[in-house]
Amino acid sequence: MCRLFIKGDPDLWKSCTHSLRIDGMVTSVRMENYFWKLLEEIAQRDGMQTPQLITRLYHESIDAGHDLGNFTSFLRVCVLRYLALQLQGEIPVNTDIPIGSLDAEQILLQEQQPRRH
Repeated sequence: MCRLFIKGDPDLWKSCTHSLRIDGMVTSVRMENYFWKLLEEIAQRDGMQTPQLITRLYHESIDAGHDLGNFTSFLRVCVLRYLALQLQGEIPVNTDIPIGSLDAEQILLQEQQPRRH
């Protein structure tokens, strides 16, 4: 079982630091390459560059009243939610479909419904 993970591309778990500017302040975010790859995919779906997506996530989180004490963890969870919602069929696997075109309220309501096995 573990072979599927151990024999994967080791480049995916190497960390990389990206610097970006949010509200005029330079900040650095360090994550594994796989998270960066998926953040890029998410951004491209809606015609953004990765720094634009990160800035937008930051602003919308602050506007929603979230404490972003560990912003890097928040970004990792965003990527994991993206993958989980794809597995559940809530976000199409087809990356030509923008995430912004999806009915977020309906997806969130669906998440709250008990799943039948």
